Amino acid sequence: MNSTPSFTIHQLQLGMTAEFVKTFTQQDVDDFARVSGDCNPVHLDAEFAAQSRFGRPIAHGMLTASLISACLGQRLPGQGTVYLSQSVRFMAPVYPGEEIKAQVTVMELLESKNRVRLQTQCWINDKLVLEGEAWVMAPT
Repeated sequence: MNSTPSFTIHQLQLGMTAEFVKTFTQQDVDDFARVSGDCNPVHLDAEFAAQSRFGRPIAHGMLTASLISACLGQRLPGQGTVYLSQSVRFMAPVYPGEEIKAQVTVMELLESKNRVRLQTQCWINDKLVLEGEAWVMAPT
């Protein structure tokens, strides 16, 4: 059972922030490729990736973005949140073994429609690797 609090639309306030931290392994990247069908060798083949601009395999951008979903559904607003939309811009590669911090911040509340707009970001140390914006339906 998750002891993380969930926030209803009426409990949310502008500027509230939450984080979710995870380190992806190469096995996580391989599993994501299997589940998603995205078997681009830049993620899976060390020899191929060595010849790319990245020099070694990188995590899928959408695997990194999935941490935003985890943060929204487990931290803020929390359990029962319904994802409505997400814009995303990938700023830098993520390599297996790097610790990624997903962060969401409440930017706008439309209480009459039960909608919340959040800034979404992923960081590795002080480097921004993903930025975007999400709209969600908060729990009631």
